[in-house]
Amino acid sequence: MARNPERRTALVDAAIEVLALEGARGLTFRAVDARAGCPAGTASNYFTGRDDLLTQAGRHIHVRMTPDPARVAEAMRPAPSRALVTELMRWLVQRQADERTGCLAMLELRLEATRRPALRAELTAAVRAALDDSVRFHLDAGLPGDADDVLVLCLAMTGLLLEVLTLPEVLPEDELSTLVEKIVTRSLPPK
Repeated sequence: MARNPERRTALVDAAIEVLALEGARGLTFRAVDARAGCPAGTASNYFTGRDDLLTQAGRHIHVRMTPDPARVAEAMRPAPSRALVTELMRWLVQRQADERTGCLAMLELRLEATRRPALRAELTAAVRAALDDSVRFHLDAGLPGDADDVLVLCLAMTGLLLEVLTLPEVLPEDELSTLVEKIVTRSLPPK
């Protein structure tokens, strides 16, 4: 296996782009090589097979979608409150919209995981860890609600994001801010 980490990252990023644009069926080594601007056969030097490529893409999406810690620290300056959570959730919607490619690729991977046990195990661990991290972050920050409230909030936001990313015309953009506020208000008690 080739050992150039920058090239591997470029190939995984290209795989994420291919997943978002063409779906899991379009994810081939040839498509990844072309998207990455690499010579044909390059991806096959970095991944043992399609399952490996899918798994690596699943791992890397979380890296791409993790917010900058400095931005998180800045966002957390206001006092803990339901209003702060509402602003954080609005920021989440914007971040996901800005990283639409990664989000769509993750949806493709989730669907593909229903047919691939190894990918399912990988994504289950990653998504469960992300949920646990979100709950821990929320509670450690002193934001309102308990672990169950935060889990409900996360799952409700996942549903909202699914609509926004896949069928954006279902929820008019000018209503998203209000919908986010309603989700937060109904999921969390006031501080």
